[in-house]
Amino acid sequence: MPYAYLLECADGTLYAGWTTDLAQRVAAHNRGVGARYTRGRRPVRLVYWEERATRQEAMQREAALRRLSRRQKLALAAGQQHSDSASQLP
Repeated sequence: MPYAYLLECADGTLYAGWTTDLAQRVAAHNRGVGARYTRGRRPVRLVYWEERATRQEAMQREAALRRLSRRQKLALAAGQQHSDSASQLP
């Protein structure tokens, strides 16, 4: 399933993305082979995700997440209760 997600970077900034394998993508970001933005801001922590029906919907939701204010992104993250453990990822 495709996902739209938010990461919190080590410098406190937030990054929005989409993927079809959430655990693998977060691991890639932390290895420095994810997005250029996150390479110099490691480690990153997954703070929010949404499952979407199609890749297109995940890409559209990523674009919408990018347009949100920092406060709105943090509110989304605060509303989602989950463990940082990869075993808890969908």
